Amino acid sequence: MSSSTDLGRPDPDPTVAPTRDGRPVSDRGDTVCVIGAGASGLTAVKNLREAGFGVDCYERETGVGGAWNWRHDRSPVYASTHLISSRPFTQFPDFPMPDDWPDYPHHSQLLSYFERYADHFDLRQHVWFGTEVVRVEPVEGDRWDVTTRSTGGYGPERTSRYAAVVLANGHNWSPKLPRYEGLEQFRGEVMHASSYKDPAQLRGKRVLVVGAGNTGCDIAVEAAQQASRCWHATRRGYWYAPKYVFGRPADQVNDTLLALRVPLRVRQWLYHWTLRLTVGDLTRFGLPKPDHRVYETHPIANSQLVYYVGHGEITPVPDIARFNDRTVELTDGREIDPDLVVFATGYLPRFEFLEGKVLGDADGSGRPRLWLNAFTAGHPTLAVVGLVQPDSGIFPISHWQSVLFARLLTLRTTHPDRAAAFGRRVAAGLGERYSAKVKDSTRHWFEVGHADYLRALQRALHDLEGK
Repeated sequence: MSSSTDLGRPDPDPTVAPTRDGRPVSDRGDTVCVIGAGASGLTAVKNLREAGFGVDCYERETGVGGAWNWRHDRSPVYASTHLISSRPFTQFPDFPMPDDWPDYPHHSQLLSYFERYADHFDLRQHVWFGTEVVRVEPVEGDRWDVTTRSTGGYGPERTSRYAAVVLANGHNWSPKLPRYEGLEQFRGEVMHASSYKDPAQLRGKRVLVVGAGNTGCDIAVEAAQQASRCWHATRRGYWYAPKYVFGRPADQVNDTLLALRVPLRVRQWLYHWTLRLTVGDLTRFGLPKPDHRVYETHPIANSQLVYYVGHGEITPVPDIARFNDRTVELTDGREIDPDLVVFATGYLPRFEFLEGKVLGDADGSGRPRLWLNAFTAGHPTLAVVGLVQPDSGIFPISHWQSVLFARLLTLRTTHPDRAAAFGRRVAAGLGERYSAKVKDSTRHWFEVGHADYLRALQRALHDLEGK
């Protein structure tokens, strides 16, 4: 459906009692609501339809692609964005990317991939474009009232009752902004990386990039080429991994080691050995020494940062102590004078239409408490798809998460005892981690080792099916 006013959609059947505030509710029967038509939302629609469910998908933008459609207001994508996981480990298992595509496709290719995916599986007819979700409320019988309106707040609100809900609204769109003394008085330009789109924004400027995630490193590399000066501020040391190792994409080499069940300690030794053979000790460039072992957090996939640091085009500096009128004071006492500060400090998950307690966010931190990063206790007809940061591609994970949820919904009718057992497993497994060891910061909340995580999904599928 091309819009929320599509006349081909069945008229609502106002047979359900109104909500507490008197809003009429249309009953959508056994239909499942999917929120978001990005990669995770599209695969959820596809897998639910293949399981025999009716699906209404609400997308606030006017096209598919989610974060990978850089025309969308909330997209974090910039002109040079490419995948950081290689093509074979990123594609959906039942819809391969073209063989003649590069190892790390450009964001425009990813968008065309999602558009072809939607067309191949005939998914657009199930999507209400230009429609945002205002509220999602649990009601009796494990059902959900979903209130929508036209994006931007135009037009009346409309509430529909669904058998289940899939949250696939993404977690890389609500900027996480740091607080520093004096920031409000700083007279230079300040922006979050979410507003960065093109290297022209850096050209000829003295740029300070804050943050050492993949985006921060990408912007620092572009500043090295376009800006008159580039500083790169980090709070701690990180491990930097090239995109190619032994002539192959690095994630493919790592996956081979995982498939061979090579112990973590051995993989860590191999990483350090490779590092010594190539760039050596990075602290000699001024980069801080990591405070953790490699693979305890995901290495930063960037082949160019060390190159530009080694050529003096990027100056590594420690964290910011405070902002002055026209300068920035660093924690080591130095002062620098950028005229543009880019905060590449990441994003926070936001489910603005849902009370935090539904997802187990008891302390208001914004961090859901889930099993498999997808299921919450007490709400067996609710699932989150795509709330992971794997060390490989995310799309296969989203695919299998939605397959698992579709099978769970089917078994609620055909084998309620198995569905109930699954619910007990959810309650017992809340907060499980699927990585060797992860630092407890917002940046690492959703990190998973893809091999460990996919094995956990496979076990959950087998248990659900009684195998």
